[in-house]
Amino acid sequence: MTIPTSVLRLAVASIAMSWSATAVAAEPVDTILKNGEIYTIDSAQPWAEAVAIQDGLIAYVGTTEGAMALARVSTQVIDLGGRFAMPGLVDAHVHPIMGGLKTLYECNFEFTATPDEIAAIVAGCAARLPAGTLIRGGQWDSAFFESHPLESPRGFLDRVTDRHPVMLIDDSQHNAWVNSAALRMAGIDRDTPDPPGGRIVRDASGEPNGVLLEAAFRILLRKSLPPWTPEQHVAAAEAAARMANAYGITSLKDAGAYDEYAAAYQAVDAAGKLHLNVVTSLRTSNDRAEPLDYGDFEARRTRYASRHVYTNFVKIFLDGVPTPARTAAMLAPYVSDQEHGSTFTGELLLDPGLLAKDVTELDRRGFTIKIHAAGDRSIRVALDAIEAARRANGSSGLRHELAHAGFIDPADIPRFAQLDVVPDYSPVIWHPSPIISSIIAALGERGRHYWPTRSLLDSGALIAGGSDWPAAVPDQNPWVGLEALVTRQDPRGKTPGLLWKEEGIRLDEAVRIFTINGARAMRLEKQIGSLEVGKSADLIVLDRNIFEVPITDVGDAQVQMTFFEGSLVHVAPAVTSAGGGQTGD
Repeated sequence: MTIPTSVLRLAVASIAMSWSATAVAAEPVDTILKNGEIYTIDSAQPWAEAVAIQDGLIAYVGTTEGAMALARVSTQVIDLGGRFAMPGLVDAHVHPIMGGLKTLYECNFEFTATPDEIAAIVAGCAARLPAGTLIRGGQWDSAFFESHPLESPRGFLDRVTDRHPVMLIDDSQHNAWVNSAALRMAGIDRDTPDPPGGRIVRDASGEPNGVLLEAAFRILLRKSLPPWTPEQHVAAAEAAARMANAYGITSLKDAGAYDEYAAAYQAVDAAGKLHLNVVTSLRTSNDRAEPLDYGDFEARRTRYASRHVYTNFVKIFLDGVPTPARTAAMLAPYVSDQEHGSTFTGELLLDPGLLAKDVTELDRRGFTIKIHAAGDRSIRVALDAIEAARRANGSSGLRHELAHAGFIDPADIPRFAQLDVVPDYSPVIWHPSPIISSIIAALGERGRHYWPTRSLLDSGALIAGGSDWPAAVPDQNPWVGLEALVTRQDPRGKTPGLLWKEEGIRLDEAVRIFTINGARAMRLEKQIGSLEVGKSADLIVLDRNIFEVPITDVGDAQVQMTFFEGSLVHVAPAVTSAGGGQTGD
């Protein structure tokens, strides 16, 4: 629900805002934000002093004087006092319900946690739960077992608790670390074959050692875990939406929505509690050799759509991740090791011909497709499939996306613009970080040439940005991503160094990636992404003008107020405190 009027008045007072009664204008409006430094994203009018809102839409953008001419006695007038405002942000790749479930119900630890720290945290969770209760949690970093070579990962967790099944997920969300009780729960033993597209890692005797990669993890996750309840899914969706609003996010794309996720968004929307736009990329199975059931996707598209839930999107997985798991499909081999040899290049999860058939038919039926393609070989195969769809269907106007498109062969960079394909820049790992270190360990020096942002923009590609939360990042905070796109450094200061400095971009370009570009990727550019007359009044007020502070301060930006469709849906705690203190610049 929206913020109560009493809270709104307190917020307004605390940051030097005021209610104003003025003469009724010929075309009165509901709300006016005046005396601000408002960055619109509209190239025809990049900056403004004021915005007027009527019935959830922007009715005016321009000067304070021009906006105030539209006021009436009941108009809410908010004096920004020179503060910075801009359009609400778009997170084009995130897993909100997974993140909400993780936040509300799981046993969590930092990516940098050591074995001893993980053992202490899991033991604490076990002490609070009845015997036999599954402990879900994470996230260990992708190079964890290289940095901490445990004799038996399964045995390590068994010593922490043998009374609870334990499943800990890695930072990529593609792999799991489990104990013996969890393996028994899943029915996985030494005789269980590796599933297509996955691997049960085994010890020298052939017993599962507790690490499950890709499809082997999904066996445990989808077929054996006690399901979350519909009520828990709804609670997770509500929590994730609140967190998104607090970061200034007013639209997002669930990058892999199960049916129960889509149903939860729809339920929250029906209850009037979904204060953002949600695109659901409906999940497909990649453990298959047959085409998708296209009619089923059309039925799901209709079943889950609602006012703020958009269902014309599908997610396809083509490969895994280029970490030590080595499941991303690469053009050149990974670094040689004892297990994989010197010629291993990863594997595709789908036959290229089958992918082309699915993409062509989904495109024909009006679905935008997000293809998980983390390796440069999978990117080429995905581009080939989209090119085949363009030949068969002509230009559909649908901007299909390649998620995690960080490793791109130079010959394929121009193809993004030529085919109107969106490189989905997610997760926020285009700077030094533990997962980047693990990727460099698996790929060698070419792992340092990751995320060619400058090259893609110069080629004319439309880049969209996302967090991929809860994978790889601790939260959905987009501001650290904006900073890192410019600096190519770790905004949190935990990992030193630079990642391919030459591919850094300007801040205004980074802002477009998280606003109008994301809107275009969601097929909502006529509604959101910039502050223009007729568009939805989705805008945010910050504690600083990000264009006037040092770039290294952008990642620390705090959102003071978030408006969605003209309603105030988030006020920062410091703003609503009883002391009424004004947050600092």
